[in-house]
Amino acid sequence: MGYLEKKAREVRARRLTEAPRNAELAALLESAQAMPSAPSLESSLCSGTNIALIAEFKRRSPSGGQLAGDEEPGYVARSYEAAGASGISVLTDKSDFDGSLDDLETVAGNTSLPVLRKDFIVDAAGLFEARLAGAAAALLIMRILSQEEVERLIQEGRKAGLECLVEVHDEDELKGALESGATLVGINNRNLETLHTDLVITERLAPEVPAGITLVSESGIRSVDDVKRVQDVGVHAVLVGEVLMRLDSDRRSRMVTELAGVPR
Repeated sequence: MGYLEKKAREVRARRLTEAPRNAELAALLESAQAMPSAPSLESSLCSGTNIALIAEFKRRSPSGGQLAGDEEPGYVARSYEAAGASGISVLTDKSDFDGSLDDLETVAGNTSLPVLRKDFIVDAAGLFEARLAGAAAALLIMRILSQEEVERLIQEGRKAGLECLVEVHDEDELKGALESGATLVGINNRNLETLHTDLVITERLAPEVPAGITLVSESGIRSVDDVKRVQDVGVHAVLVGEVLMRLDSDRRSRMVTELAGVPR
């Protein structure tokens, strides 16, 4: 059993006992709907003359080990925005990434950019929790969800004023994402079973994405040349995390500016 399958089983088992149900879920949605409108991640990624950058805050990862440690997420968020990012992704999974909704809320409170909740979301409550913490969007991983679940979760997200970035890794997942109604699609260059990254995944899948879909290349982006490489096959944005979180604050800001400066 690979990493992602184990993780999905763990998350589903936990959510069966922890996630709000019925009246609690309805109240959670009502609270999410009462939140001030969030900026649109999709609009932010499509505006401007350069390839958009979603810069990520994460404390650690299964493949990369410890990254940010105790670095203050609000400071990182402000530096990302000042350096030219178009959005910020925040890992909220605790067990493997040391993340939390508190990190997400802190980031959202320190930037005007749209913030993406990146986690293993399997239910509507996870979307509503994200919106209440200030997220503008949330990640849905096609590999751990059925097409019907993705379609339903996209609809539930819209009820709460939340966009969904649907992540795919192969042709079948891309087909399912498009048929589910996704308009914001992320191609993950990392195989979440082996944790190996390869930009060939974006190069192979991007030409299959129809016009009108906002396309993000995720993982494995380490340089301006990598951004140019995926730009050549039509992506609108790149999501970069680990390489940024390994740098000190000055070098991180410079790299954000460089990665966000590649013309469309």
